[in-house]
Amino acid sequence: MAEIVLLDGGMGQELIRRRGAPASALWSAAVLADQPELVGSVHRDFIDANAKVIVANSYAITRPRLARNAAAERFEELQIRALDIAEQACRGAEGVVIAGGLSPLTGSYQPGSTLPFEECVKQYSEIVALQRDRVDLFIAETMCTADEALSALEAIKTSGKPAWIAFTVDDKDGSKLRSGEPLREAADAAVSEGAAAILINCSSPEAVDTAMYQLTDLPVPYGGYANGFKTVEPLTNESTVDVLEAREDVTPSAYADHVDRWIAVGATIVGGCCEIGPDHIQEIADRLSANGHSIVAMPAAQR
Repeated sequence: MAEIVLLDGGMGQELIRRRGAPASALWSAAVLADQPELVGSVHRDFIDANAKVIVANSYAITRPRLARNAAAERFEELQIRALDIAEQACRGAEGVVIAGGLSPLTGSYQPGSTLPFEECVKQYSEIVALQRDRVDLFIAETMCTADEALSALEAIKTSGKPAWIAFTVDDKDGSKLRSGEPLREAADAAVSEGAAAILINCSSPEAVDTAMYQLTDLPVPYGGYANGFKTVEPLTNESTVDVLEAREDVTPSAYADHVDRWIAVGATIVGGCCEIGPDHIQEIADRLSANGHSIVAMPAAQR
């Protein structure tokens, strides 16, 4: 049986649900700013569900996103707060590691709004500099173009920490990025530049099913963590996540069925993204244990 790295689930949507108020353009960063105790409670619930990798709640804390919402001056403060809360949540939790997070700088699922390569490297390097001494690895997630991923990788390499690259793929064709670029070509380019793992995230579970077959002979660990949205097409950089709807059929059991399929084709890093909560992660953990797998925080070669 395999060693499986179990990631946490979707922080942002879980925060919106628990906050019980309409989402703002700053999404998870707004909750971090106004109700930081909710962030800690979500981290702890994922840890209690047996997640071994907790991603710091910094997804929406980029200078372009904050500047668009007249909050650029809070960049460093919120980055540090996200790390403080992640560390506090992990105290006393055996075998849990913290991942630093690099996200799309201007907004998710919008390949046409990606900044020029060198500007991305500059922006990501600032985030890495703040997080590097307080995290165990970095995940560049929801990357929808190859260049976006490579720019994040360029910044992460300066930290000396493992760089996991998570691409988001076309929900109708999991063999392609949302930019239309072939997933396998983007994955190969990232591995050639030093990526320590390739993941697929924030795409439909069915698209991740397809994507896994594109990764089966990679020389690095691979896996996925899908979302539970009906579609992400209504979301723009100017809208809020209130325009998105959750799928009722992505129950913990149904989601774990998809994860089982990913593991069957060689995935060793799994978890959840938007709309995938602690109950989903607990179901995955229960199945992993029942099937004789070991739940770990890092692949053996990266410990």
